[in-house]
Amino acid sequence: MRNKSSDAGAGSGSRAGSDAEADGDTYAYEQEVAVAAAEEAGAMLRERFRQAHTVGSKGGDGDVVTDLDLTAEKLILARLQTHFPHERILSEEAGLFDAVGRRTWLVDPLDGSNNVAIGLTAYAVGIGLCVEGAPVVGVVHEPVTGRTWRAALRQGAYCGSAGLTGPAGNVPPSGPVVAWTQGHAVSRADATARALRGALELRSRRVLQLWAPLLGWSMLARGAIDGFVGYCAEAVDFPAGALLASEAGVEFRTLAGGPFQVSFTGPDSERSFVAARGEMLPFLLDLVAAATPDAHT
Repeated sequence: MRNKSSDAGAGSGSRAGSDAEADGDTYAYEQEVAVAAAEEAGAMLRERFRQAHTVGSKGGDGDVVTDLDLTAEKLILARLQTHFPHERILSEEAGLFDAVGRRTWLVDPLDGSNNVAIGLTAYAVGIGLCVEGAPVVGVVHEPVTGRTWRAALRQGAYCGSAGLTGPAGNVPPSGPVVAWTQGHAVSRADATARALRGALELRSRRVLQLWAPLLGWSMLARGAIDGFVGYCAEAVDFPAGALLASEAGVEFRTLAGGPFQVSFTGPDSERSFVAARGEMLPFLLDLVAAATPDAHT
């Protein structure tokens, strides 16, 4: 039987949902459905990976849609609409299925479509639930390894029964390993994006540009990398991954160093961030400040 869910969501602050109250709700049923949906889609993606073919493009920057995006999306939507028939869903390819209420499901059925299109096995499935725009449930599934990471507001982040503890927070002598993401609408000539990437490359051991940011969030949540910097991040996949990292102890700041609210609402320009913890957070903020002085005046 379906558990009754609170409509409390994540508020503003340096962590996702830091000021929100979950009213004691663990969102256990929502997590169960989202995990099952992501893993069903992931099994299909893993089985049919070698048969993937591009069926369309999005925008003029070369971003593609494959047949696997569409098939995975149908599987996930079928489950969500069966279990939550009266709730809003925003999906990467199908768009918005509107409804009245404060809850919105976010679906990225294949994060890493461009990788799949060229035969690169770096992709994930992401499902999030937001209340009034802020994440309360996040699920990321990696079909290649079969691992699923999940988080719920104020309940921690997990892979199976193992809790995720995030990065150590120190600054390695050789420099950090940092993930980078930018929105599809950011042009190759964007001066801010170029400055940020350049600064990170100079002071980091490695900057990961995965074309699949959900993988970066899973790496940050489990402490495999040291930080994450984003510029005009995409709305659909961001909240699920960010909640995963936040519940593992990662803190968020704007590029100017102020409080950052994780949300899928508003323009992409409001989803530019630095995510890290401990000594790594001011280290990355200093890099960002030096690269974008106009944003700090």
